[in-house]
Amino acid sequence: GDSLPSTRRICPLLAVLLAVLAGVVALSLAQPPASPVRYTEAVNRTVNRSIRLPGTVESRLSSVVAAEVGALVVAMEVEEGDTVDQDQPLARLRTVSYDLQLRAAEGQLKEAEARLALADSKLKRARELFDDEVISQDELDDAFSEYTAWQGRVDQYSAQIDSFKVALNRCVVRAPFAGVVTRKRTDVGQWMNTGGPVVEMVALDRLDVRVEVPERYYDQLGRGVEAGVTFEALPGFSTKGKVQRIIPRADPQARTFPIKVRVSNADRRIGVGMLAQVSLPVGAAYDAVLVPKDAVIRQGGQEMVYRLKDDQTVEQVPVTGGQGLDEWIEVQGPLGAGERLVTRGNERLFPGMPVQGEPLEYSLP
Repeated sequence: GDSLPSTRRICPLLAVLLAVLAGVVALSLAQPPASPVRYTEAVNRTVNRSIRLPGTVESRLSSVVAAEVGALVVAMEVEEGDTVDQDQPLARLRTVSYDLQLRAAEGQLKEAEARLALADSKLKRARELFDDEVISQDELDDAFSEYTAWQGRVDQYSAQIDSFKVALNRCVVRAPFAGVVTRKRTDVGQWMNTGGPVVEMVALDRLDVRVEVPERYYDQLGRGVEAGVTFEALPGFSTKGKVQRIIPRADPQARTFPIKVRVSNADRRIGVGMLAQVSLPVGAAYDAVLVPKDAVIRQGGQEMVYRLKDDQTVEQVPVTGGQGLDEWIEVQGPLGAGERLVTRGNERLFPGMPVQGEPLEYSLP
């Protein structure tokens, strides 16, 4: 009898608890856990207007290295792709014939020097006898002629020896500059004529990027203007260069002027013939909003960023990308400096998603 009312009081209370518990479960299911992300603040910067044009990497030094003497190739010291220093041996030619000619000339020189010494002694004696009126002028002239003739022989053989020594030295074909061997033009056992090609080389320490600039920008460029350069074959890598040459002759069809942008390549990372993209400043400077390139994603043909709101959720903001500045890019859209933009983990986000953000610093442009 007494237990029934108690049971009736407990049942409504249990129902309320079950309803609350169901609501908590439903809320937890509807609200996903916060996703960890990294964010970076947008910045304002004054930037120069620029154009971005394709270019091709060229070596400022390119050479077909030739043999200076004719001889048989007895050794190749390099292979294609080898990096060489200036004066490093590239090939060696047979020296036997030049060795023999050098030894013969040295023997002839010794004989001529001995004859010259004897002729000098005779000339001195003849002058003494002539002063004493013992011999005639003709006899003195004969002694002088003999001395002069042997002096000429000594000079001749000395020149031949120098020539053979130069030839022997040239039997070692050396690199005219530091660079890379791009092609072998001969090999061991082949006869090399004077002037024959041995290897092809390019210098890689300093390169030029050749760019065709539309004529409307011709008067806005000058030597020494700084340019940003990226390479299709080197994603994530960029470098700075300077306009080194402006060639004042337009392509009659395209109406473009070639320029050359000099870039440093101390680590020899850039290869000759690579395709490049060159950013050249033109026009007046202006203020722009910059964001890290990692913040910009593309969805359905539209560029956008995820902005971190005060309630720790994210929202999509459509933007239009402009010119890049190192790790940053200019954007146009409803963004301002100081706004927090997701730069890591943005590929898995959706609007309204809660996140747990930590700052990520980028080197400022």
